[in-house]
Amino acid sequence: MAARRFWRNGNARVGLGMIIFFALIAIFAGQIAPQGPDQEDLLDRLKPPSAQHWIGTDELGRDVFARVLLGARISMTVGLVAVSGSLVIGALLGITAGYAGSRVESMIMRLMDVMLAFPSIILAIGIVAMRGPGLNNTILAVSVVNIPVYARVARGSTLAIKEFEYVTAARAMGARPWRVLLRSILPNAAAPLVVQATLGVATAILDAAGLGFLGLGAQPPTPEWGAMLADAYKYLLTAFWAALAPGVAIGAVVLSFNLAGDGLHDALDPRLLAGR
Repeated sequence: MAARRFWRNGNARVGLGMIIFFALIAIFAGQIAPQGPDQEDLLDRLKPPSAQHWIGTDELGRDVFARVLLGARISMTVGLVAVSGSLVIGALLGITAGYAGSRVESMIMRLMDVMLAFPSIILAIGIVAMRGPGLNNTILAVSVVNIPVYARVARGSTLAIKEFEYVTAARAMGARPWRVLLRSILPNAAAPLVVQATLGVATAILDAAGLGFLGLGAQPPTPEWGAMLADAYKYLLTAFWAALAPGVAIGAVVLSFNLAGDGLHDALDPRLLAGR
């Protein structure tokens, strides 16, 4: 079973454990945080870690530990929601292009090629610049720029699957195209899409952090990790903990999804299984 092969992979187990850990933090951040993330105390600004403030305070005297905990909720939400949107739209476009062929495929894939011609962060900046900064526009931008990735994966899988005998039989029996797509092709193209989505969450979180660092993501006082880095890097020599904490958090979350995604790829890849 794929689940058993996944569990035998030590790196995959570590990645899954880290994902569960951050998910629990995101869910229960309000109960774990010792004080409010927006609670300011200018007399305690840029204080080093202590018993009262476990990771110190930032330039406004806010508890860094509380803000990092609440930032996990923001980053995980952005990553999961953005990937869900791009996965659904990209998969539908890719499957339609691969199955229909001809002009439909050409139109869809040329559009995807145009989008891929731009670096994802540059395209995301353009979308947010047109719509204005904010968390919702960040999710929209990150979702849009990742659609071509899933469209190409879905198209490649569809081109191979539609030549299989069970698909040919379904068409010969008079099944409508949408039924063939949803019942015969999509379930069998799901494995590579799920793997790509798992890896894509890490990319989405990085893109969102990049937008936050540039001031285009979640707006103050929302405790978003990228925005926290943007505020804290100016004090890197005098209060390094304010930048270190969100930076380590971003790195740990990205690493966890990459480890889990690699393990899922190994568990579901039939070529790797054939060589065992």
